[in-house]
Amino acid sequence: MIKRLLVVESPGKVKKLSQILGSDWKVLASCGHIRELSNEGDDSLGFVMDGSNVRCNYVPRDQRAKETIQKLKSAVRQVDEVVLATDPDREGETIAWHLKETLGLKEPKRVIYTEITASAVQSAIANPRKLDQNLIGAGLCRDCLDKLVGYKGSPLVWALNNGAKSVGRVQSATLHLICQRENEILAFIPQDYWSVWVDYAEGFRAFYKGTVDSAKDAAEQETETHDDAKVGNTTETPESKRVLSEAEATRLVEEAQRHPHKVIHFEGKIVNRQPPPPFTTSSLQQAAGSKLRFAPDKTMIVAQKLYEAGLITYMRTDSVMLSPEFCASARKWLEQNDPQNVPQQVAKHRSSKSAQEAHEAIRPTDVFRPSVQLRLKLPDDEFNLYVMIWKRSIASQCRAAQLRKTLVITQSGSLLWSARGQVIEFYGYARYWNNLSKDSVLPSLQQGQALKLGNAGHEQKQTQPPPRYSEPKLVQLMERKGIGRPSTYAPTVATLKKRNYVELKKDHLQPTALGLEVDAFLLKALPDLLEAEFTAKMEDALDAISEGKNSWQHYLTSWNQNYFVPALSKAKTVVASSSTGKAHVITERKYETSKTRCPECKNFLAKIPTTKVKKKYFLKCTKGCENVVLFWSDFNKTWQPPQAKTVQAENQQKPPVKMTAYPCPVCKKPLEEYSYIKEGQSKTMLRCSNPQSRKETKHKDVAYFSTPKGWWSPKFGALNC
Repeated sequence: MIKRLLVVESPGKVKKLSQILGSDWKVLASCGHIRELSNEGDDSLGFVMDGSNVRCNYVPRDQRAKETIQKLKSAVRQVDEVVLATDPDREGETIAWHLKETLGLKEPKRVIYTEITASAVQSAIANPRKLDQNLIGAGLCRDCLDKLVGYKGSPLVWALNNGAKSVGRVQSATLHLICQRENEILAFIPQDYWSVWVDYAEGFRAFYKGTVDSAKDAAEQETETHDDAKVGNTTETPESKRVLSEAEATRLVEEAQRHPHKVIHFEGKIVNRQPPPPFTTSSLQQAAGSKLRFAPDKTMIVAQKLYEAGLITYMRTDSVMLSPEFCASARKWLEQNDPQNVPQQVAKHRSSKSAQEAHEAIRPTDVFRPSVQLRLKLPDDEFNLYVMIWKRSIASQCRAAQLRKTLVITQSGSLLWSARGQVIEFYGYARYWNNLSKDSVLPSLQQGQALKLGNAGHEQKQTQPPPRYSEPKLVQLMERKGIGRPSTYAPTVATLKKRNYVELKKDHLQPTALGLEVDAFLLKALPDLLEAEFTAKMEDALDAISEGKNSWQHYLTSWNQNYFVPALSKAKTVVASSSTGKAHVITERKYETSKTRCPECKNFLAKIPTTKVKKKYFLKCTKGCENVVLFWSDFNKTWQPPQAKTVQAENQQKPPVKMTAYPCPVCKKPLEEYSYIKEGQSKTMLRCSNPQSRKETKHKDVAYFSTPKGWWSPKFGALNC
């Protein structure tokens, strides 16, 4: 007999949790958020700010959410107790509150677990708590902030009439980072320089370091950090102190050839390299991007499947903490399989200041689970990500790696030369997570030892512009600058690509002409919104709300009144001046040139990006020839103008409108049958009969299509009589 109901977010967890809890429980999923702010009220915000109070109007997200709500309400009536087990973060707490409000639950029990295992789930059920109103407040505030910025800010870029679709609190600040780097690359002027070196018969190369008489350089600090966004373990090619002319480089080579060489300093020492911390959301996305070539959103999708299968802990976290139980289990595994790697004391790692320490880092739920079995059960992407998480977790519990580093400084005349070597003495954690540079062996030398010069020379080089960000590097930068939080990194990058503001070229993110235009405009219209520090302060404010240090309604209303309203007012003057020609905010767009010439002026046509055609661009003349537009024909394998309407089609009368008895789901006016032609076929749909209503945003999804089972809408579902 089912007596208790457990409500989770993801349907993927239902089967596993049902097996753990047994026949006394019914497990149902909310399928994420079930409600969202409505599109009613001023600017379709769905909430009203009155003084320091905020009144929100929530509606079901879509037809599926409506059906889910009805299913949950029916289940609630059949059980004695309802337990909410949404995800263990701010967003999960907010979803739990929406469930409480929608289902009419008075004091629902809230349970938290970070892994779907029998022990973790049963322990959570035995120790329920009340809903955390502070976390809920932070979640509601974030929803309102994002909609406020998006709905109030986006019309500014619509006025540019260039295809720009949106402005976002996190999105725009992230786009600015990419555009800033692009502008640095465009402004970069390369400079020539020379690297000067000597080869010794003893078997090593040294590089020009300076002169004996010159002021001593500051001691070179070799700092090695665990960079998860770095591809491979290679080190940068060693170079000499930069020489700025070929004549000077030639003079140094000649002087090296004239004078004898000897060792004036030889230093060898053992250096410990501490193991990396276990994965957070950010470092997982970085490592999966650099090692597995996963986009951030793909990493999270695959990790979600592993979590739902009970294989890893919750994948949205900024904590590097591991439970004592896991640490003991990992130590036991090392004692049985790699006893030399058992440390006397495990390295301690610090989480970020904003990390929720109640959470754990991302780790496997069972370190002893044989990978051979998983290899047979899991798809390649899931298996590869699981193995990466397993290796990183074990590595964090190992001994430090030991490196023997060597520094040699030689002298010829007044010139100094240096060489560095490194040999891995003990791999330690690197047996599982190898981020060490390859061995570079120097011979054993002694102070004052004479050396035989084999060769001397120089190599011309050129300074390089800063590189564009890869997706892992961008996530790393967002985390370091405080832009967004673990749950927003992946969707933010995905949104920028979807909006055609950035594109991925050779594994690096490059802003499109549209992205650069939007950023240049916002830099004048809403400059604060682009600053990482400004966005980071907003994230800090949300964290303060989640800790109970501030009222979310007071923060939202004061932020809007004191900053956003005046900023928008000023921004609208920028839009007005740009449209009247008094200020030129947007530079002329630069498009990639095609090899096809304009049939009228014979200039090369420009490639105009668009997501609406298969080739992702069409051709257009930008030299003054109006209406010269060509589209690619797969059938003819040529560029062709769009098919013109025939005179018969133009003169053909539109079929009479047929009214139906079905009411519009938005305004309740009758729906009409509308006939149209798509891909050469006649089709019919139902739409609102009021032409003015059809122009409204809330009517855009009022479209019912004919199916064998009757009229059906992607937004509103089946049309019942």
